[in-house]
Amino acid sequence: MIVLVDFGSQTAHLIGRRIRELGVDCEIVAPEDSIAEFTLERSEGLQNDKKVKGIIFSGGPASVYNAPRYKKRRDIIASDYEKGAPTIDKKIFELGIPILGICYGQQLMCQLLGGEVKPGYKKEYGPAELTIKKSSNLLSTVPSGITVWMSHGDEVVKIPENFETIATTKTIPHAVVENKNKKIYGIQFHPEVMHTEFGTEILENFLKICGLNPKRSTIDEKFVENIISDIKDSVGREKAICALSGGVDSSVAALLVYKAIGKNLTCYYIDSGLMRDGETDTLRGVFAKHYNMDIKIIDAKKEFLKALKEVADPEQKRKVIGKIFIEVFERLAKESGAKFLVQGTIYPDVIESAGTKHARVIKSHHNVGALPKKMNLVLIEPLRNFYKDEVRKIGKILGLPEQILNRQPFPGPGLAVRIIGEITEKKLEILRKADKIIQQEIEKTDLAKNLWQVFAIFTGIKTTGVRGDERAYGETIAIRAIEAQDAMSANFAKLPFDLLEKISTRIVNEVREVNRVVYDITNKPPATMEWE
Repeated sequence: MIVLVDFGSQTAHLIGRRIRELGVDCEIVAPEDSIAEFTLERSEGLQNDKKVKGIIFSGGPASVYNAPRYKKRRDIIASDYEKGAPTIDKKIFELGIPILGICYGQQLMCQLLGGEVKPGYKKEYGPAELTIKKSSNLLSTVPSGITVWMSHGDEVVKIPENFETIATTKTIPHAVVENKNKKIYGIQFHPEVMHTEFGTEILENFLKICGLNPKRSTIDEKFVENIISDIKDSVGREKAICALSGGVDSSVAALLVYKAIGKNLTCYYIDSGLMRDGETDTLRGVFAKHYNMDIKIIDAKKEFLKALKEVADPEQKRKVIGKIFIEVFERLAKESGAKFLVQGTIYPDVIESAGTKHARVIKSHHNVGALPKKMNLVLIEPLRNFYKDEVRKIGKILGLPEQILNRQPFPGPGLAVRIIGEITEKKLEILRKADKIIQQEIEKTDLAKNLWQVFAIFTGIKTTGVRGDERAYGETIAIRAIEAQDAMSANFAKLPFDLLEKISTRIVNEVREVNRVVYDITNKPPATMEWE
């Protein structure tokens, strides 16, 4: 097996997923515990028959660099770098086990072994071209000139003794380094994200260096049956309620639990007043037609909008929405005698809510970081360790209708995180109209199947325009269209200009409060999918 030392990376779990997809077990550990994980004396945790064949250091948000020496440099912000960044016992390098350090993992490795790390003159987020300078088993199946994905502020400027530089980019002199004799490798980029070409091959090569025989695996019927069996064992004969939004995540979660406990599951769709146009009616139609499940629709619009009055901060919005959702579900659970609450939480929700010890909060998801600390319900989250593309595979095996299976992701907090600033009925009305126009025009094309999401944002910015030769001062709507595979990284979609023009013209003509439309051309990272 492979042990992954998690230094707080947003993609640490994704590394683990890639390793497991190659047919190799992977266990994630914290850096302060990791040496114990590799000793023979350990009595719990890793199974004794699973021998550690390799170690991976993840990336992370901290810095191994000590800022005070560089406070005088105007281009470096001292607060970007902190003391107390996670580290690891140097004895790990003497275990004779192959090690791969990724991003922060590479920097930490090089510093601990006598190299030097400094902050770059500018932080680097996005694509870079990798030039291979020397042959290496790590890059044996990888051509020079591939695109790799960077996300870092620091860089290795001096490699340790007995290390060699294998590859570079235009900005990074030590993009890939290795100590061939000790089988220790470091890479500055992220092979685990889909935007790095040949990323899986790099990880596959590392597994081969570890003496393993990687074999790519898939989610199949047996895999899904095991999930259902686990749910059945956990819930027993108790009753459960499910937070059903009509999206693919909650629908797949609901189906898994329904197949495990049958009529002991009741699904509730909470109409928060923050949904898109026609959302509730669509849900009624689809679930009434395809499922023999007990589904109830609860109108809680007033409750949510009242709680959100004068709330403008994005994190506060999410926490308010999470609190109200739980209050409503606890009330429903009490009425039905349910002990469990089923949620369609997936792993990107967890990691953006700082789901691991050394991770940073990007944004609290209403069903993760925004949940109250004390709840009267036990959570069932059968998809918590999966990504969206995996969830869709599970849904397909379960027979989920295409109408839901291929739906674009919609945030749990709804339109609240697509309105910048305070939520009002008027802003919701404007946003719904603009978003409906975008959806209508996209559906007329063949582009929808290639888009992860496309939606409107109420920016809260007013600009001057002209209507009928008179000055108009109206709202600005932004369009966000993105392409992605697992939501951990994404590219903005290059929509045709004539389509954007058609959408813009319709919005400013049909939504009178709007007089300007802009297009978001930012990738993830550095941006997130949603604006808030």
